[in-house]
Amino acid sequence: MIKHLALTAIAVAVMATPVFAKEYTGTLKKIKDSGTIVLGHRDSSIPFSYIANNPKQPIGYSHDLQLKVVEAVKKELNMPNLKVRYNLVTSQNRVPLVSNGTVDIECGSTTNNAERQKQAAFSVGIFEIGTRLLTAKSSGIKEFTDLKGKTLVTTAGTTSERYIRAYNAKNNAGIKIISAKDHGDAFLLLENRRADAFMMDDALLYGEIAKSKNPSNWVVTGKPQSFEIYGCMMRKGDADFKRVVDNAIIATYKSGEINTIYNKWFQKPVPPKNLNLNFPMSNELKSLIAKPHDKEA
Repeated sequence: MIKHLALTAIAVAVMATPVFAKEYTGTLKKIKDSGTIVLGHRDSSIPFSYIANNPKQPIGYSHDLQLKVVEAVKKELNMPNLKVRYNLVTSQNRVPLVSNGTVDIECGSTTNNAERQKQAAFSVGIFEIGTRLLTAKSSGIKEFTDLKGKTLVTTAGTTSERYIRAYNAKNNAGIKIISAKDHGDAFLLLENRRADAFMMDDALLYGEIAKSKNPSNWVVTGKPQSFEIYGCMMRKGDADFKRVVDNAIIATYKSGEINTIYNKWFQKPVPPKNLNLNFPMSNELKSLIAKPHDKEA
């Protein structure tokens, strides 16, 4: 009888003990308190994050992975009705908008490098690219050494811009370099013959070809000058949010769903012109998916 009473008392005590909800900090707390997650997106990083037919709805390879993160955050916070708000970012303002809390996470075509790691945190890598040239087939330009006396455009605030300016100075290469505000404007300068070549990440260059008026006029050429890994960008020092983000991306890799997402954006027709980039998955990206990490290339 005494034993029975003791067990009953314990059971009553357990039932009476309040169940405390998990206390979140940082980005997860911000999202939980506001009921909204703010996603940074690009408008012309085809096919990673861009606007096609609906001006209010970004799409792309990186955006699909970003939505995987949203689903993971909903599950983590037990908020199935969590709202999503989009915030357009550019090459120039994406880092400060993440750092100052305007954007919770940015998934586009942002290279994870040592300089940016000082200001932001990166997820495990989501893509690996090489920096090359886009030019007209009739230009005669095949390598960077063919650019002497030519005009090259790149996008302001990108790693390509920093690289080509350093390359030009170090090698006395004689390249006239101009910087455009975004990838779309850079290609427009090339298309209007105000530039002879456009330097950028190879996958983005194929994206520009896909949306051009005459895709058959253009070619991606030149030995890659650098290899870079893209990651989703978050505020520094927020280990709990990074854990949720990394786990969501790694789960997409392990399930094999990443292959479906890749084929959707690089092996099939994509909006707005329904052209196929025909960009096979590189061995570097396959290795990254097999062994995810958040280090720079």
